Amino acid sequence: MITELKNVRRMGENTTGSLFFENGTIRGWNLDLEAQQVLDGRGGTVLPAFLELHAHLREPGQEQKEDLESGLAAAAAGGYGTVVSMPNTAPVVDDPGIVRALIEKSERLGFARLRPSAALSRGQQGEALADLRALRDAGAVMFTDDGRTNEDAHLLRRGLEYAHSLGVLVSVHAEDATLRKDGVMNEGTVSEELGLPGNPWAAEAARVARDVEIALLTGARLHIQHLSTARALEVVRDAKRRGAPVTCEVCPHHLTLTDEALRSFDAIYKVAPPLRTQADADALLRGLLDGTVDCLATDHAPHTQAEKERDLLEAPFGIPNIEVAFALLYTRLVASGRMSLEALVDLFTAGPARVMGWAAPQLEAGAVADVVVVDLEGELEVRPESFKSKARFSPWAGERLRGWPLLTVVNGRVAFQR
Repeated sequence: MITELKNVRRMGENTTGSLFFENGTIRGWNLDLEAQQVLDGRGGTVLPAFLELHAHLREPGQEQKEDLESGLAAAAAGGYGTVVSMPNTAPVVDDPGIVRALIEKSERLGFARLRPSAALSRGQQGEALADLRALRDAGAVMFTDDGRTNEDAHLLRRGLEYAHSLGVLVSVHAEDATLRKDGVMNEGTVSEELGLPGNPWAAEAARVARDVEIALLTGARLHIQHLSTARALEVVRDAKRRGAPVTCEVCPHHLTLTDEALRSFDAIYKVAPPLRTQADADALLRGLLDGTVDCLATDHAPHTQAEKERDLLEAPFGIPNIEVAFALLYTRLVASGRMSLEALVDLFTAGPARVMGWAAPQLEAGAVADVVVVDLEGELEVRPESFKSKARFSPWAGERLRGWPLLTVVNGRVAFQR
């Protein structure tokens, strides 16, 4: 079937035209073709659909928080065409059968495309490697014990070596658990004034330093998740200068929120790693601009409302943000003049593709028809009650943002339409 996506603009252009695709493949722009399906882009800007390397979709076993249907629908609503899910579910994704079941179910849903990660260690216990080859063969695209820190350096070394031989990336939650201890927020002036246990910047920086040395030792690719501190960013910058095969990601909440938000004692702001200082957020932005940070990822972490209404000591860590990530960062960074649209789009598309070793998504003939149309002019309010995600709460509730997705197409099929 030939589909015409009409009334859309290319990035940086003022005139509108039509993009044609057929059977999941882009045919080209402004062609003389008779379309069996016509989609109206409403004058929006068409971009490659975004890639998400770090989302918690909670299935199997935690479907009260999120499941594949709600999570992948939320991803499509946020403009994402492909999502890498995290394995810290119940049971843990450390069995090839679970990987296959997740992929098969996601393909029936018709929302964003799922590419599961699998646990690096059995049960994410950090004691023995999972069957990495079998997990790779079942469809796992990344190995990670995210949700837990890799305390055993020898196991991480062996995991990196084995994964490297299989051509699969390892990603890490880089925090020293013994230094982090029971911290619920950033250790600093605010935590001291509030009398809350703090998580120091050194917990992240020390573990990043250890892990990049292991990457240098093994020559294996290592991806550092949700970098949050200026010092850890400097460690990564230095490691890259030394030729370490290391990449890193930054999340929207660490760019747009700080530990000052915890003065409300609202657990909606409780995340791991924690919200840091404004100086850290500013350093992360500089890392985006100078290329030290390779991509943006959401760390979409849905929980039930009841869980997040507990006090700060008891509530779980995590923010649901996959539906607002692009609009939030377009408004805060591009519309404010701090970053170009082209640079932001790269961090949502080609950047994560480079991390994974995938072909960069594009809008030219022959490319997969994964596209998102965004409205860069109109403003909409963040309304959590209308989220596709089961986690209908947001730190940005009520904020008016620009850059919302109007339409998301995955493999030539409409996955979301506002």
